[in-house]
Amino acid sequence: MTNTDQRQADMKILRAKQCSNEAVKAGAKAAAIACVASAIPTLLGARAIPWARANLNHAAQALIISTISGSAYFIVADKTILRSARRNSFHEQMENQSFEYWPF
Repeated sequence: MTNTDQRQADMKILRAKQCSNEAVKAGAKAAAIACVASAIPTLLGARAIPWARANLNHAAQALIISTISGSAYFIVADKTILRSARRNSFHEQMENQSFEYWPF
């Protein structure tokens, strides 16, 4: 493996690590926001609505909140990874373009 190939491989690994770190941070932020946004109406509804008071125990309330938080985490993390992969593929395409075919 030549020095240039090794450098390109290292850059790809570095971009992949940065992509996954961005996804974890964005997913955690989204999960925290979704947790608060879903906990407030779930807890208030379980105390104010008669049907919810009778049928939603603490485990059910926790399940509702954690499901929404987990969904938000994975959706945002997936979108972040796809956005980063798209950005990296355009970046890689620009690096590999040859400048022999300029139109002028």
